[in-house]
Parts: sequence; structure tokens; C-alpha cells
Amino acid sequence: MTLESETPIASQRFYLGDAEGAVVGALQTLAAERASARLWAGDATLFSDDPAHAASVATRLGWLRSPAAMQREQEQLIAFAREAHARGLRRALVLGMGGSALCPEVLAKVYGSSSESLTLRVLDTTDPTYVLEAARFAEPRETLFIVASKSGSTIEVSALEATFFERAQAALGAGAAQHFIAITDPGSPLTELANARGYARVFENDPNIGGRYSALSHFGLVPAALAGVDLKALLQSAEAMVAHCSPEVPDAENPGLQLGAFIGGLARAGRDKLSLIASPEVAPLGAWIEQLVAESTGKQGVGVVPVDQEPLADAASYGADRAFVYLRYGAQDVTALDARVEQLLAAGHPVARIDLTAKHELGGEFFRWEIATSLASALLRVNPFDEPNVTEAKRETARFIQELIEQGALPERPGLAPTAPEVGAFLRDVSPPNYLAICAYLTPSQALDARLATLRAFVQGHTRSATTTGYGPRFLHSTGQLHKGGPPSGRFLVLTMDDPHVAIPGLPYSFGQLKRAQALGDLAVLERRGRTACHVHLGSDPVAGLEALLSALR
Repeated sequence: MTLESETPIASQRFYLGDAEGAVVGALQTLAAERASARLWAGDATLFSDDPAHAASVATRLGWLRSPAAMQREQEQLIAFAREAHARGLRRALVLGMGGSALCPEVLAKVYGSSSESLTLRVLDTTDPTYVLEAARFAEPRETLFIVASKSGSTIEVSALEATFFERAQAALGAGAAQHFIAITDPGSPLTELANARGYARVFENDPNIGGRYSALSHFGLVPAALAGVDLKALLQSAEAMVAHCSPEVPDAENPGLQLGAFIGGLARAGRDKLSLIASPEVAPLGAWIEQLVAESTGKQGVGVVPVDQEPLADAASYGADRAFVYLRYGAQDVTALDARVEQLLAAGHPVARIDLTAKHELGGEFFRWEIATSLASALLRVNPFDEPNVTEAKRETARFIQELIEQGALPERPGLAPTAPEVGAFLRDVSPPNYLAICAYLTPSQALDARLATLRAFVQGHTRSATTTGYGPRFLHSTGQLHKGGPPSGRFLVLTMDDPHVAIPGLPYSFGQLKRAQALGDLAVLERRGRTACHVHLGSDPVAGLEALLSALR
């Protein structure tokens, strides 16, 4: 069976194969529950009968009306971006984590930069080498630093702000603060800090928008304006999608609801590995979808496991726990990808295909996926707007940092050598419906990307299991909730390395020590929750360490 939903933004088609019953059943459930109307009305019982969830739902639905609100502000944001460029600023660096950073990163990668805008980069890690690389990019005299944190107290963002503000002061003296802006909730500690330092601007976001639903708010659109993204076209696309997903629209014509039925219905039927295939021009959207789906659905022992950037394999090698979404960008030749998707269809795998024809259609996609993820969560009976297990890792990190301060060192946890036989045994033991999550507390690089992709291809090819990967501590704000609170099917390969010493101004520990404490905290929570984890330490040269691991596997 094939379902189609045509919109002026991007067409959407569903090829269901043998999974038709699961999706049709989900559509019937959403219709019987009046799910779309109840979502827009803020009815918390759509997700849970527990009264404790009512408050978090009621205070997290600002995203439904954010596109309209931001359209009223778009001229101000465009003017602000022009003023920044006129001041001689040529670069912008976002200091943020999770939802505060992912949308800007997507837009920066998809749109690129021009001579009339600022070149935008995102720093969302405590990795000391990467911090130093970002510092080389962000020459203070021509850089605008965007400090982004909903709570205003995120440990990584606070450390990054202290570091780059000190560097700016050294170069610019009293003028440093005019190179900083903040995006945060009203009255947050970041608001107080920004006012005390004299930041150029504080953008106070709607507090009723959670981080992962904040793409079409100040968190996504202020950096977008600075990067020269066409805000008017982006928001027009978003508003068109809002109209198609509104409660007055019949379910059969609601693209967000239909995608939600596809995701949630298949997850209920055991196809909970949502595998993303994307044309290169829109592939960066996958990281944003990954966080949205993982952190919204992954709790109470259930959830959808988004699989992004996994090397494509033969259709026959995928297990019955898979569902696929094909994000197709029609402005380029995608014949090879089309052929691979046809093979998936021939093998009976369910596929949702979304055809984008212009970059500004990302505005509509942000909203489509937010609606879809919310309604998929309703089918799973989980609250998509909380993250109950994220604080566990934060508490463990704080505990290790306190131990470091009091005792002068972090606890010893050496990890296995990459060539240890236990590592190969661990990787070969994964089998569907279990999946392998590679938690890489490493310095992001193209060389590591390539080797991690090779490792994923090896595991998928030998075990038929889904694989995911994420750089730490970034992934803690993306898939960390799913890892701890989602289905107990994850197998976690935690990779660490030796880091150089890079001090954090005003703090008695370094970036490397903070990153190490986060890895230790992550491991501690995984083990306490009964997750199967294998810790491998790659030493001072993680590329060589991964090569050794791969050689041992072969």
C-alpha cells in the first residue's frame, strides 16, 4: 500500500509493504483519540494519564505558534544581522549544546556562507582540541559570539563562555562585550551574566519552548539571520506546514500526523530503528531529527532509535526492526540513492519518502517533524516534552568533578585496549533487535568520521544490527536520554582518548578533565541502568587506535 500527502512545501509518500497494518492501525488510533486537536489544545492526557506530566506539557507547546510569532520579528532579526555585518563582523560562533546548537548547525551546513553574511560555526563540545580549533576560527575582532542556553546554566556553555570572553577581553579590552549576544529564557542566569558583562544584545526566547523544539524560535533564527539565510522564505515554508498540520485539517491530509503514524505505528510493531537516508545537500538535517526523535520518544523503556549517517548496505542485510525515511533533494542527481531505496522497497521494508526542492523548505520540515514526533510519542504513551534521565548523567558528572576538586584527580578507569579480544567479542555479539551505539568521546575530524563509518559498516554487515554514532559530550544532549531511558536494546561502545590540558578560566579543572568526567558519568549511569557497555581507550592518537581496532576485527 502507498499513501501520499501533497503539500506546497514538500511531497510525502509512504510505501508500507507488509507493514501496512501497523501504520493503518496507528492512523485509526490517532483519529479515535482526536490526537491532532488534543495536541493543539494542550491536552496532556494525550500522552499520559499521570497528572505529573500535565505541567511539562502545558509549558512546552510554544513551538506550535512560534512560526507566526517569529514572522512578526523577522524584520528585526534581518536588521540586526545587517548591522552586525556593517560593524565589520564576518564570523559568528554559536556556543551551545543540544537543541540550542543543532538547528544553527543544520542551516550553516546546508546554506553555507556568502560575502554579505557572517560565516557561522557551532561549538557544542568540551573537547579541548576542538575548542582550540574554534578559537583559531573565531578571531575576536571580527567574530560575534552567540551564547545559547535555554536554562542559562548548562555546564558546557558556561565553560565555553568564560573561555571565549577572556580571549575577547585580551584582544579587545572593554569592547569585548559588544562582540557577545545571548539567547536564553527570561530571567535565566545567562540573562543576568549578559547584563552584568554588558553584552550587545540578549534575545529572550519564549520560555514555553523546549530546546529540541526550538528550531523556529530565536535559538534557530538569530544565527540563521546572521548566516544570511532567507528568513522570510524559511518562515513562509514553516507557516504553510503549520496550516497543513492544524487541527482543522482532516487526518488524511495532515502530513505531520501521517508521518507520526508511520514512525509510531511501526515502532509499536517492532520496527523501532528509524533509519535516515538523505541526499547530501540535506543530510545535515539528520542530526537535528536524531535529537528530536530520540529525546522525545526514548523513555519509560520504549522509544524510537533514529539511525543517522549509517553506511548503506544491501537491502537483504537489514533486519525486521527497521523503518526508513528518505529525505530526497531534487535539485541534484540522486539516481544512485533512488536505486538503493527501490531495493529496500523490493525487499519489503517500509519507506517514507519526502521530496524537497529548495533549501527554504527546511522551515516546513522542522515543523512537520515536530508534529510527527509529538504524535508518535502519543502512540507510545510517553511525554515528548520531558527528558527525565538526562539529569542523571549531569549529576554523575558533577559528582566526579567534585571528587576531582577534593582529591586532585578523577577515578582511574583505564578502559580496554582497542585490540583486546573482549572488544571484538562485544561487537560480534550484537544482534537485532539490539543496536550498537558508538559513544565517541573523541575530537571530531573527517579522519575519525571515516573510521567510525567503517566500524559501523563492519558491525552492520556481520550482525545485521543497526548502528549509531555520536561525539561526546555532544550526544548526551541528543541521544543520551534514549540510551538511558529508552528500550533496553542498546549496546554501548564508549571510546575515550588522552586529551591535552586546556584551562577553563575561573575553574579548578580543565576542558579535558570535564570531558573525562562526562564520559565517566555516562558510563556510570549506563551501568546503573543495566545497559551493556564496553569502554575502550584509544590513547593519544584515536585514529591509530581505531585503525588497530578495525585491524583486530578483520
